[in-house]
Order: sequence, then structure tokens, then C-alpha cells
Amino acid sequence: MWDYGGIGITRQGGESLWRFSLALYARPGVAAALLALQDRVGCDVNLILFALGLGAEARALDAPGLRAAAAAIAPLNTAIVHPLRRLRRELKGAAESDLQALRRRILNLELAAERQIQHRLAATVMDRQAGSATNRIAAAESNLALCLGEEASSPEADVLRQAVAALMRAA
Repeated sequence: MWDYGGIGITRQGGESLWRFSLALYARPGVAAALLALQDRVGCDVNLILFALGLGAEARALDAPGLRAAAAAIAPLNTAIVHPLRRLRRELKGAAESDLQALRRRILNLELAAERQIQHRLAATVMDRQAGSATNRIAAAESNLALCLGEEASSPEADVLRQAVAALMRAA
């Protein structure tokens, strides 16, 4: 479980964000909500998790900070994550066991690349100070709204808000 006691993204960096992301992603409905936002409107799952993680530390994300974070990960997304995801999805329906084994290896590479992306995201907040908020849940909701824009009122956003609040209460 992610430690919310002041030792998180802003001190430990990418591994703390990765642990938070894994814990949140495992909550009911979160994976489906994130993937729906990704597939339907092109939202970046790692940016969403980053925004929620900062909020969970009562750190406010502003528009320039979000742009800086997106710019920091764009090269990895374009060159590595998106091509791996496309290839993995193309192999999804393959019946041959050797192709399914290859698909699993591609998934592992995709996850390793996403972990590296989260390290880069954490470095962006270490390079520039995020604002402070007094309420972690409010900060997470505000960061999510900034990240999702018009999708902030979607059913998927509701799932994410509820899940991050539950995760923070459980910590």
C-alpha cells in the first residue's frame, strides 16, 4: 500500500507513484474506467494516475505542470508504449500458444515502459514545485478535472474519484 504520510511522489519519486498506481488500478472498476477513457477519448492513463497520486499527497497540479508532465513522457509514449500496445492488442485474438507467449512478453515490456514513464512524471514534480492543498480528496478531484477536461463529469471519472477516496481512507 502507498504511504500517504508525507513520503510519496514528492520525496521518493517514481517508485512511490508506481506503488500508488498499482494499488489504485487494482480497485474495483478502476482498470475498466481508465482503459475506457484511454480508448474512447485518448486520455493518458499514466497522466491520470500521476494527477490522482499528487492529489493523494494534497498536491495541486496546474495547467503548466500538466503540460510539462505530458511533454516529459511524450517521446516514450510515441516511440515505445503506443507501438507495443498496438502490437499486443493485435496479438490478442491469436490462438497459437507461441503467439500468446509473445503477447505476454510484449505486455511485460509495455509495463516496464509505463513504469519508466511514471519515473519521468515523478521527476517533473521534483523539478517544479506543485502547489499545496489542505484536503487530499479535493486536490485529487481538482487534479483529475484538470487532466480529464470535459470528461471530468463522465461515469469513468466518478469511478476514479470514488476509488481514490476509498484508497486514501484505507491508507
